[in-house]
Amino acid sequence: MSGISRGKKPPRVGDGKIFRRMLIGIVLLFVALLIVAPLLVIGVEAFAKGFAVYRDTIANPDTLHAIGLTVFTALIAVPVNTAFGIAAAWSITKFDFWGKRFLLVVIEIPFSVSPIVAGVAYLFVYGLQGVFGPTLDDWGVKILFAIPGIVLASMFVTAPFVARELIPLMQAQGRDLEEASTSLGASGWRTFFSVTLPNVKWALLYGVVLCNARVMGEFGAVSVVSGNIRGQTNTLPLHIELLYHDYQATGAFAAASILALIAVFTIIAKVALERQGAGRVRRSALIAQPAEKTP
Repeated sequence: MSGISRGKKPPRVGDGKIFRRMLIGIVLLFVALLIVAPLLVIGVEAFAKGFAVYRDTIANPDTLHAIGLTVFTALIAVPVNTAFGIAAAWSITKFDFWGKRFLLVVIEIPFSVSPIVAGVAYLFVYGLQGVFGPTLDDWGVKILFAIPGIVLASMFVTAPFVARELIPLMQAQGRDLEEASTSLGASGWRTFFSVTLPNVKWALLYGVVLCNARVMGEFGAVSVVSGNIRGQTNTLPLHIELLYHDYQATGAFAAASILALIAVFTIIAKVALERQGAGRVRRSALIAQPAEKTP
């Protein structure tokens, strides 16, 4: 040990200049081919026939309806999943109850189940041959191949986004501040709005941004439950596929450019929120947990 210089750092994997440059080059090549190139193609093809054609394509009634339905779905699914995520995170991190671990597993199910499978499951629950289908039909309530089915499917696939951002952060923060607030006479709601919510606001916004992006870009589950009815139950991703199958490439790329813009704004918002501390809550939780166990 005496022969090893104290100031000399041990070698790391990839310290070689040639290997490092090769690795960076491979990563940049994959990014260029898999991410940058498709986005550039969308932009070029969308305006290939001029801005007037692009404008007329976007102004098409079916396209406008698809955009409106996508926004309408997001306006319902995102707030509902935000409320669900806050309630789930609050329950799991601030209370001890039987079945807590099972609830954590259930929240993660939409990430492990294919959206197509989720859509088929909704068919067996709300379809005419499903569990509740005949009863709903007798009452005149239509879930599938209508807007309610689209909203439900979108809510399913995006349910975990807010909760999985809040839970690790709230676990790392512990319960001390809430207990101190209640001991001073604050009500539960005042404790939530004055203590809990300010401490998780960036992680909450981070989860909302990701949830909104997924709702607007969801295809698999919605394609099963919507019926793909042009001008009625087509969201923007489904409308893009319909235009492409109708050999309307310019229209498909024009509609796809809207989703591409949403993706770009989502990335910008994601980076901005990460600079405020969101998105790193899991690492903070992992660091905080061992510290809590030390005497």
